[in-house]
Amino acid sequence: MLTVLLLIVLVLSLRKPKEIKAYEVEAAHLQSIFADIPDAIVVTGTDGKVARINRGMELLFGYSVNDLAGKSTSIFHESNEDYDQQVKIRLSLDGMGEFKPQEINCRRKDGSVFLGETISKSVKSADGKSLGFVAVIKDISERKKGEEKLELAASLFINAREAIVIADKDACVINVNNAFTQMTEYSREEMIGKDSSLLWSGKHSVAFHSERRRLILSTGHWDGEQWVRRKNGENIAIHRSVDAVYDENGTIKNYVTMFSDITAMKKDQEQLKLSAHYDSLTSLPNRVALADRLDQAMVRCEKHQQSVAVVFLDLDGFKVVNDRYGHAMGDKLLVALSHRMREALREGDILSRFGGDEFVAILTDLAKISDCERVLERLLKSAATPVSVDDIVMQVSASMGITFYPQDGVDTEQLIRHADQAMYAAKQGGKNRYSFFDTAQDKAVTAQKESLSNIQLALEGQEFVLHYQPKVNMRSGDVIGVEALIRWQHATCGLVPPLNFLPATEGQAVSLDIGEWVIDTALAQISKWQSMGIHLPVSVNISAYQLQQTNFVTRLAKLLAAHREVNPRHLELEVLETGALSDFSEVAETMNACHQLGVEFALDDFGTGYSSLTYLRRLPAHLIKIDQSFVRDMLDDADDMAIVEGVIGLARTFKRDVIAEGVETIEHGAVLLKLGCELAQGYGIARPMPADDVPAWIRDWTPDISWDT
Repeated sequence: MLTVLLLIVLVLSLRKPKEIKAYEVEAAHLQSIFADIPDAIVVTGTDGKVARINRGMELLFGYSVNDLAGKSTSIFHESNEDYDQQVKIRLSLDGMGEFKPQEINCRRKDGSVFLGETISKSVKSADGKSLGFVAVIKDISERKKGEEKLELAASLFINAREAIVIADKDACVINVNNAFTQMTEYSREEMIGKDSSLLWSGKHSVAFHSERRRLILSTGHWDGEQWVRRKNGENIAIHRSVDAVYDENGTIKNYVTMFSDITAMKKDQEQLKLSAHYDSLTSLPNRVALADRLDQAMVRCEKHQQSVAVVFLDLDGFKVVNDRYGHAMGDKLLVALSHRMREALREGDILSRFGGDEFVAILTDLAKISDCERVLERLLKSAATPVSVDDIVMQVSASMGITFYPQDGVDTEQLIRHADQAMYAAKQGGKNRYSFFDTAQDKAVTAQKESLSNIQLALEGQEFVLHYQPKVNMRSGDVIGVEALIRWQHATCGLVPPLNFLPATEGQAVSLDIGEWVIDTALAQISKWQSMGIHLPVSVNISAYQLQQTNFVTRLAKLLAAHREVNPRHLELEVLETGALSDFSEVAETMNACHQLGVEFALDDFGTGYSSLTYLRRLPAHLIKIDQSFVRDMLDDADDMAIVEGVIGLARTFKRDVIAEGVETIEHGAVLLKLGCELAQGYGIARPMPADDVPAWIRDWTPDISWDT
């Protein structure tokens, strides 16, 4: 190429007018070739100034011929240093020899800079006289970038921390990097041309490799963990990614595999797994593993229609050992006992350390409940047998609680909790024994808790109402008051009577809240009736539990103060559960304090066997209520009739008023009047009714004519 250029230069730059015409024709032809050559070409004189450029030069630098006429070639250089270097190169050119390619920083007319490659050659006449220089310049910026990328890629490949394998379409190795040889101990020469399956460890199934191959062929990628074998036979865990490389036709031509050694990480994971699922002291499964094992056992027993026993075990006297010999000795005792107890179990049973000196055993595959009894006895014996450690003999025992699934049909956490409850029963029973969880009792307790919760919610949601049953004087026809009776206006069950929910509240805190609500609601109703011109006393039932609260009088005074418009004598308290009164002196003192507030008392259910002459003599109640069960049956039962007569006689003797409950017929009223009891209430007079119905009933009610005789 450069030879052709020299010919062109000789013809174009050095021709003389006296040369023959033929040369001019040839020169024109060569000039056309010079102009159309795509490379940038510049011809200079001996003074280093531009003599001629071609179109490639114009396109590369942006200068026209006129722009460069008489200009130094320094105009093409980014710096003077680059230009001076090129001058030295030209001056050093010897004869017709050309200087090797040089890289220079070139500047275009618009000021932009690019990396160029220049090849220079000196031009001399036949007699050796210097005629000038010719240079070919190429923009090698992109080529240089490509070379740098290739160099970078090669460096990354060789020096990458991950092992890299390049294989052909048949999985034969073409190249590996340094990390690969270090990781596998196979040299590059040992791997070239070998199938990559040389590294397979044998830990993975054929199905694993088939699935991996299928994914690579279908998606062009696979990523996952795999075990491979090093040259020395050692297996290592790697995280491997494989990518297929396709040609322009979409056909796989290469595979690139990258992997890193994760053996240490896998070991750490195993260690974490052990620490997460096993107790560090005894190496037994811990709570986390216990829950998982119990879940599995529950599923298996349901499938085979068998039972699982959950045994909660607590060591008796372990604290004494710790305090006497220290924690280190206590730990040794725990280790020894854990081994013993594990040996006491059957194959397939599980022993777990729950925490401290607590253990949980899972006894599986029980065809019947009694199948576990021998194992339980062995556990007790293994725990109670003395242990000798460093010439020190230590002895403890165990208390165990047991529950069974699916008989105890709760979840994993609840099963363990129930076994724990049963263990406490064993401790209370004397220790060194086992106790079974009472499912029926627990269900009853759970049901009561649920009932109490619902009652509390009903109270907060204002679902309770009071109905009122009139009390009358059968002889005079006067309405002497009403008894307030609570009802639950349930959203789905309708109006629920008190016997369906009040028994669950006996002795519970919610009963105090209900009792105060009844008193407060009754006082508010008294006030409302007063505003209507109806002055009607209201009696309210209170429990012995409420009456015996130390702050009962204070709470009652606060309720009365909230309804100052109500005369306290219009409120009467009927004492229920009189058999539960434990301290007569204290109760009598409370009742007298209530009298000071203006509130009277009645003894309810008198004659049922819970009451006695002691109550009548020692408690300051102005009214005695004959229990309705005696009144209801007195017409047919002589004993009941005798009891009614006796109560009426006692009331007369102790100068107390008496009222009969359960008056269901006109005949009941007539007999009671003959016995001297004028006050009564019952279905024969009126059923309990909403407060809004009471005024109309009072207005319309008249006693039976037979009673006025």
